[in-house]
Amino acid sequence: MTAIIQYQAGNARSVLNALERLGRQAIITDDPDTILKADYVIFPGVGAAGPAMQYLRERALDQLIPALTQPVLGICLGMQLLCRHSEEHDTPCMGVFDSRVRLFPPDDRVPHVGWNTLSGMQGPLFNHLKDGDDVYFVHSYYAEACLQTTATTEYILPFSAALQRDNFFATQFHPEKSARTGSIILNNFLSL
Repeated sequence: MTAIIQYQAGNARSVLNALERLGRQAIITDDPDTILKADYVIFPGVGAAGPAMQYLRERALDQLIPALTQPVLGICLGMQLLCRHSEEHDTPCMGVFDSRVRLFPPDDRVPHVGWNTLSGMQGPLFNHLKDGDDVYFVHSYYAEACLQTTATTEYILPFSAALQRDNFFATQFHPEKSARTGSIILNNFLSL
């Protein structure tokens, strides 16, 4: 079973629907015991870093999540909260990934919304994909490239489209909204 972490950041329902389309069983929860017992954990999110981290801290999920040993997939805000720090509300995050989350430079093209290509893909999340495959983004903040970057995208500047460290995987883009490419990525994650 897959646990989708609920923490007052939107998008959990979209992820659940995507998994159901793939024939996978999942539950949306913020219950620590359910999360610990899950075979896979997905940490999605659309929202603001400060209030999201506050919700996680109030329930001690900020301690539980980095200690998980099963495969974990952070998506969008979930990826950003797994980084060291976010400029959004000057928020200390969980530090799974050694990357800072920055606001895109002022530009009339922010936020980054829509389809964009992946490059430099490496790791099991990207099996059966090739550089140039498109995925769907919606974000104003980005994770800087670091040693754990497994794919990049360029929008105003290059940034981490995906990260991996041990059992932790993360995507800035939304695989649940990324059509065939996203389905392949979700299936790859659920096959780890």
